[in-house]
Amino acid sequence: MKRTVFVFLLIMVPLLPASAWRILYAEQYYRLYHETLHHYPEDAMEDIEYLELALKADFAPFANPLYALATIHDTTEWGRYKYLFSMHVNLKLIYLYLTLGSKYDKMVAYFYNYPWKRQNLESLDTAEKIYRVAYGYWTDAQKWSAMAWDMQDIHLPAIQEWEDENFRVQSGDLDYKQIIDAQLARLEKVRADFQKMDQHTY
Repeated sequence: MKRTVFVFLLIMVPLLPASAWRILYAEQYYRLYHETLHHYPEDAMEDIEYLELALKADFAPFANPLYALATIHDTTEWGRYKYLFSMHVNLKLIYLYLTLGSKYDKMVAYFYNYPWKRQNLESLDTAEKIYRVAYGYWTDAQKWSAMAWDMQDIHLPAIQEWEDENFRVQSGDLDYKQIIDAQLARLEKVRADFQKMDQHTY
């Protein structure tokens, strides 16, 4: 009887909710991040929370190198791994903040939206605040990217994607400041179009 109960418990372990497990390490929070086809605001905010917790070293330090997301052989590889991880998570956060901001953004100020002018302007204000948060993560991403780039002769095949991101940041191919600047400039134009609308526009 005891053996049957034990086997049943072993079968049920994978079905336990994630909250039943203690989350201690940055990599565990990173694994909770999930990409979805359609990013609803609540999905983006949930992922942002996980990734921000993954970056808080005092709160969630890195797991032992044995449990890293790449095979680590020595302290040099361990250093590069941590730099790439931090860069990658910051880049993901920028993407998520831009995605979240786009949910409140208005691409065009259509004249027939005049009856909701105030609501649209408030929505644009929200989008702008969210976009501006992304600037801070870009600064951090560049810092970690530069540190990882100084060790570019160390190759970690399991996280080739992160190494590719490192190259794109250092080469200027990936420049989130330019992307954020463009979004804010477009948003400002849309805001101006809404602000100059009056009753006669509609």
